[in-house]
Amino acid sequence: MLKVFSPFDSQLIKEIPLQNIKDVEKALENAYALSKDNSNWLPRWQRIEILERVVSIMESRIEKLTNIAVEEGGKPYMDSKIEVNRAIVGVKIAIEQISQLAGEQIPMGQTSSSENRLAFTIREPIGVVVSISAFNHPLNLIVHQTVTAIAAGAPVIIKPALTTPLTCIEFMKILYEAGLPSEWCQCIICGDEDAEKLATDSRVNYLSFIGSAKVGWYLRSKLSPGTRCALEHGGVAPVIVEPDADIDELLPAILKGGMYHAGQVCVSVQKVFIHEDIIAHVSKSFAEMANKLIVGDPLLKDTEVGPIILNKELDRVDQWVKEAVEMGGELLTGGMRISNSCYQPTVILNPSHNAKVSMLEVFGPVVCLYSYKDIDEAIRIANSLPTAFQASVFTKNIDKAMGAVAMFNASAVMINDHTAFRVDWMPFGGRDLSGIGIGGIPYTIKEMTREKLIVIKSKQIQ
Repeated sequence: MLKVFSPFDSQLIKEIPLQNIKDVEKALENAYALSKDNSNWLPRWQRIEILERVVSIMESRIEKLTNIAVEEGGKPYMDSKIEVNRAIVGVKIAIEQISQLAGEQIPMGQTSSSENRLAFTIREPIGVVVSISAFNHPLNLIVHQTVTAIAAGAPVIIKPALTTPLTCIEFMKILYEAGLPSEWCQCIICGDEDAEKLATDSRVNYLSFIGSAKVGWYLRSKLSPGTRCALEHGGVAPVIVEPDADIDELLPAILKGGMYHAGQVCVSVQKVFIHEDIIAHVSKSFAEMANKLIVGDPLLKDTEVGPIILNKELDRVDQWVKEAVEMGGELLTGGMRISNSCYQPTVILNPSHNAKVSMLEVFGPVVCLYSYKDIDEAIRIANSLPTAFQASVFTKNIDKAMGAVAMFNASAVMINDHTAFRVDWMPFGGRDLSGIGIGGIPYTIKEMTREKLIVIKSKQIQ
């Protein structure tokens, strides 16, 4: 049995059966049989009707979905409720995209050998999709990794994080209640070894993985030939703050971007490079704001920062902060446990570039501030790491902003906004060590289909 605990107070929430390799095999058999029998594929109109009912059911259960996610995931109530509403919008986006799953016409007749031909493509489901999800957005990520496949017409097997499986199970119930045959979206709750066998099986056509780079790249190396994949890992989310930036606007933005869900987001603000002319004022103000954040029980509606998902991760964050201070970083605020599960929002000024907080993804409520004189040098330092995800620059100078866009090694650059900004219809994904493939609901749906070319030859075609 799998025991699901609250990350805040370690109370047992529920025990659920842990599935094994036989369950994995059965799920793969079901999904593979569906993918090969196109006479039983779900037509577009039926997918639309099912997902429309999903939206209706979710809208009637916002409070229930919010509380389940808060209790098992630890993200504060106010943010979890936003996530639930965002997930509903995600399903709506998927519905809209079903009608856009069209191919294209290929021009013919441009050479003598292509005369009297008409050519066009159509889009078909890619086949079996396996999705392995993460804990930090227990509903929205599940939507991104299952509803996209359903919209594309592909059978999907979802493996949620073992720390947050209950939200996924609840969403599966909603899918089935809305009329989706259970074989089209199966949930497997299993250990790592069985999850590896699930992901690397030769019947899998597409793997969607959200989690650590170590696990993601390992799985990619084991994929069956022909299996396509999208891997979403983390980064260190650098920010540049120029002297002309609007301080009153950037402070709350960076604070939210760094401390949202206790920093447990793949694009959380982590490294903020602030020009030397304003570093004293900005660092003092930012630390004061971080110190005022309400930390504690995520079920309380005024809590702004909740717990770290696992005690061992809290230990790691604490060790990294202590190392940064020992190596010369100035602790402006935080740096201490509040309880067995919560960590003070922490701000460190000018930690060594060799400290772990400067080199690796913290995945905790820790923001590092660095003084710089030359923007090119600051971006060079930001680019020196193997990770590359979202970055941002705060300035009123459009030339400097676009110069930073050109220089950053990043998949996305925000101008006058924090690095964690995202809407679900935009492309999203890391590059280099941070991942491969493009997320975002419209882009994922397209990735979960493949094109088939049709060429018609007739003397009647001009």
